[in-house]
Amino acid sequence: MIEIVNVVKRFSTNNGHADASDGCHHRRNAVDGINLTIENNTTTLIKGPNGAGKTTLLSIIGGMARPTSGRVFIDKKDISCFPESFLSEVRKKYFGFIFQNYHLIMGISVLENIMIPAYTSGKTPKKIKQKAMALLEKLKIPSLANRKVEYLSGGEQQRVAIARSLINDPAIILADEPTAHLHQDLTMEFLKIVFELVQGGKSVIICSHNKLLCNSGIVDRAIELTDGKVVNDVHMLAN
Repeated sequence: MIEIVNVVKRFSTNNGHADASDGCHHRRNAVDGINLTIENNTTTLIKGPNGAGKTTLLSIIGGMARPTSGRVFIDKKDISCFPESFLSEVRKKYFGFIFQNYHLIMGISVLENIMIPAYTSGKTPKKIKQKAMALLEKLKIPSLANRKVEYLSGGEQQRVAIARSLINDPAIILADEPTAHLHQDLTMEFLKIVFELVQGGKSVIICSHNKLLCNSGIVDRAIELTDGKVVNDVHMLAN
């Protein structure tokens, strides 16, 4: 379970001035006093316009950014005050990340990209490779194992990113605009994968303004942000 308690993330800006001593220094709350509880084994959609705070909130949930104030609890552990060394372990244990541009490493193979997050897990390279190949089988792309990622289509790159996010068997998948570069058919394929992940016991949190996701029937809850605040919170499948 994820609990977000009165979380604020404040950024400083100086209106483009190199020297903010002229009084042009301002503070902006990208996330502004958010309180949420996100249950296990659900698909949660965080939506809203550009600049609403979606990615910032996702980064705070995943321990990639710290809140300015407030607390984030994962399984009742307050991760907000953990030092970076502990946060790294939290990310590895609890979270798998799917980024908007996938962040795959060019010049190396699909298999190597998937294996990288598991190298610090203590498992042998043989075990990691077996797990990576099993994920490629699950995602129906085992033939791509030795192909360099720069030669993949957008949909193939996304599946590799999903496999990489699952290599450490995390409880929670965080996806930031995962369908931004995909056409409708590939978006529906992604949604099928998400459905299977949740059926398999994972929780999935997606940031997106893609209306297909909201109307897909697999989203349990849609949380809408505007100016860093929750303005709507609908439990979709309960309606």
